[in-house]
Amino acid sequence: MGTTVKSERRFDFKLDLQSGVPVYRQIIDQVLGGISAGTLKAGDQLPTVRQLAVDLSINPNTVVRAYRELEIREVLATQQGTGTFVTERKVQANELERRRRIAQLAGELLARAGAEGIALGELIEYFTELQKEQGKRN
Repeated sequence: MGTTVKSERRFDFKLDLQSGVPVYRQIIDQVLGGISAGTLKAGDQLPTVRQLAVDLSINPNTVVRAYRELEIREVLATQQGTGTFVTERKVQANELERRRRIAQLAGELLARAGAEGIALGELIEYFTELQKEQGKRN
């Protein structure tokens, strides 16, 4: 079961409650991904803690935890009385974080594929074919 919230700023938060990834981590990953993709830009305002918690039907402390970690990384800044905003700081994923994210995505893919009755070997064959096709295009 997933939950999707579209904010007024045109940024979608999507939770996958079946993925096994903690909700606060999903929020962090989506904010960082939004910044990397250019969907979120410096100065963009995020929903308030209370609003995002209500919209996603989660505990406000979960949102606080995600926002606080992003503030520690200086990716977000909270201004008392006005809200939480994306900062000018560029997101730079280090190699450890990148490998953690790859492992997370691979785990999610395998879980979903397994639920559909798709074996790891079938996925590997498919990705091998995609890689070959990509090589022909380049």
